[in-house]
Amino acid sequence: MDITKIVITGGPCAGKTTAMSWIQDAFTQRGYAVLFVPETATEFIKGGVAPWTCKTNLDYQKCQMELQLKKEELFMRAAKGMKAEKILIVCDRGAFDNKAYMNDEEFDEVLEHVGVNPIELRDSYDAVFHLETAAKGAEEFYTTENNAARTEGLKKAAELDDKLISAWTGHPHFRVIGNDSDFENKLRKLISEMAGFLGEPEPYEIERKFLIEYPDIECLEKDPACSKVEIIQTYLKSDDNEEVRVRQRGLDGNYIYFKTVKRSISSEKRIEIEKRLTQKEYLKLLMDADTYMHPIRKDRYCLTYEGQYFEIDVYPFWKDKAIVEIELRDEKQEILFPGFLKKIKEVTDDENYKNFSLAKRVIS
Repeated sequence: MDITKIVITGGPCAGKTTAMSWIQDAFTQRGYAVLFVPETATEFIKGGVAPWTCKTNLDYQKCQMELQLKKEELFMRAAKGMKAEKILIVCDRGAFDNKAYMNDEEFDEVLEHVGVNPIELRDSYDAVFHLETAAKGAEEFYTTENNAARTEGLKKAAELDDKLISAWTGHPHFRVIGNDSDFENKLRKLISEMAGFLGEPEPYEIERKFLIEYPDIECLEKDPACSKVEIIQTYLKSDDNEEVRVRQRGLDGNYIYFKTVKRSISSEKRIEIEKRLTQKEYLKLLMDADTYMHPIRKDRYCLTYEGQYFEIDVYPFWKDKAIVEIELRDEKQEILFPGFLKKIKEVTDDENYKNFSLAKRVIS
């Protein structure tokens, strides 16, 4: 049985309701049992429980988080008892959406209340797809009439959209679906991104990589659209035609673990299969580490910019340069670089700048 849990999120009037119908049709045809976890905030507000009816917003957020996590737990339990081979659990907003409606201190208190750490909670979802609000680039289609729980005007909706993107930035599989085309093509792009993530029909990864000047770390850490992640990547013994690695990923002592197998198709395209690991599984696989390779340690700064998702890798052995990567669904997709990232050259095809090559040369 293969169970995948994803989040569909976005600013107000982004098209989530219609998107759910498209997802149902597209992935049922691909052989998935598709389960939908309803949006908790809408359920609460329509039922009379809201930030303005509770004693405080914090009281409301604690209730909402508890119900959100309980629903997801029950959907997962139900999925494990089903006979389908492929199950897709689609959360209409995830637990980290709540962060956009609180300050950092309140969010920390809510997490403490439900007993989870932020890395574990955010990355408990396999992928997150953010639909951009119509208030950013499609203003003529923005309305509050089709959702009784929606009260935001254009300016507030755009601000909330930015906060939601900031909340999820740092997730290993986060994609922003913008309003750079008509609504139907926006939903086609969503389905394409989801299909690519799920490996339908092949889990292709199109990746471009650039060498940049050493970035302004203080600037990155202050940017609300940027999130830092600590990574330790260890290569395992493998056949010549593939690359196998395990990765510890997280921050401040809170980590999750992955195993990744990559097989090259071309210089820019390769099959990538990733599996989530328990800490016990991760530690066991470390015993099969390739002793000719050094573990790679790096700080990754995940940055959302103009609907794109950049991953800036800063290595402890470089003081003058760093690497930025971006994954694409289309080989011809134009890349819009932030002005504060000073590009030196593209190194997509340069073996010297692949982590696999760096692991051979790095002195631990």
